[in-house]
Amino acid sequence: MSTPATSGTVRILGIDPGLQTTGFGVIDMSGSKLAYVASGVIETTKGEMGNLPARLKVIYDGIREIHARYQPDVASVEITFMNVNPQASLMLGQARGCCVTALVSCNLAVAEYTALQMKQAVTGHGRAAKSQIQEMVKRLLQLPAAPRQDAADALGLAITHAHASPSMNKLAAQGVLSRKTHGMYRSGRSH
Repeated sequence: MSTPATSGTVRILGIDPGLQTTGFGVIDMSGSKLAYVASGVIETTKGEMGNLPARLKVIYDGIREIHARYQPDVASVEITFMNVNPQASLMLGQARGCCVTALVSCNLAVAEYTALQMKQAVTGHGRAAKSQIQEMVKRLLQLPAAPRQDAADALGLAITHAHASPSMNKLAAQGVLSRKTHGMYRSGRSH
């Protein structure tokens, strides 16, 4: 069992959703310093591939287990876009929804970033290759070896949140990010 983040340190869980492989990465942020905690993948390929509900349960349970083990303070998840294959996009959307639901069920605040935002934050440009992300994550977190692709993307999402959250907190403190309540749903109805 891992220990929770120390006082003054924010523990960030990054999630790279995928139906076959969901990557996760956990880092600690203390001021501007980042420290690696853990990373890995949740794989759903060991069970019956045609049983979508069972595969989503593996992802859900895996994220809840990661939360219990590492006790993050906040989570960041990749925003997915439409793929060329509509069926694959729907499946990925279900996996992403499962990830967000698991995080919210753990009472975590969830930040969302696109792959482009993550690539820009980690490598400095939005068209970075997977290998470039892996190498930069290795360097930024001072790892002995590059993590596998899905875990590197998840760590990249955690790093992105670490870079973005101070600015977002300042804007929130100024009231710039306050939500408007008109047009929002209340008790299942719009008003």
